[in-house]
Amino acid sequence: MKIFALVKAGDYSIWLTPCAKTASLSAVMTQATQIIAFLEELLRLKAVPRTGWLLRGVREVESVADHSFGVAWVAMLLADRARAQGHIVDVEKVLRMALLHDLTEARTGDFPATIKRYFAPGALPAAEERIAEEMLADVGVPDAPYLTLWHEYEARATLEARLVKAADKLDLLLQACAYERGGARTMHEFWQRAEQEFAALGLAELVTDLLTTLRESRR
Repeated sequence: MKIFALVKAGDYSIWLTPCAKTASLSAVMTQATQIIAFLEELLRLKAVPRTGWLLRGVREVESVADHSFGVAWVAMLLADRARAQGHIVDVEKVLRMALLHDLTEARTGDFPATIKRYFAPGALPAAEERIAEEMLADVGVPDAPYLTLWHEYEARATLEARLVKAADKLDLLLQACAYERGGARTMHEFWQRAEQEFAALGLAELVTDLLTTLRESRR
């Protein structure tokens, strides 16, 4: 007959068998502490403004967390579109990457494109990689390697990573449209390079009609 011990951990109860080591409960509590610390840091993204909009005269701007929410939705829709066209897509991976893609801005803030040219070549990516490694070191499990997914997104080598990057760009254009309808007049640069950026991702069949529809909505 097995005997179980009930251990209270905050609002939760954990059942341990006699063979469980004392270290087991300690490990569980340590992991919980690490996860809460990570989530508390992640909360900063709700207050970090998307700086590029501020530089273009918009005063009430979206946060990085707002943007990440939009990217996740667009990425899911693009992934489903890709699957409907016969592509093999890991939608769960797409959604995980979408949530991870701006993770490091919890520590750096949102660097606009106008400032990136002042960094030495490779300096900013190297800093972001170090931040990602530090932030993700104590979270995740073997079946969900967050840092590996973050690296995969940065490399753009897989269909899933390119779908998330396309979603990142589409969400930016959607937000630009919204600000234009509110009176902003400095968003043309985003549209000028849109086709070239999407073409580089090799996803024309998934986004061309969406981009056309967005353009027409600006008229």
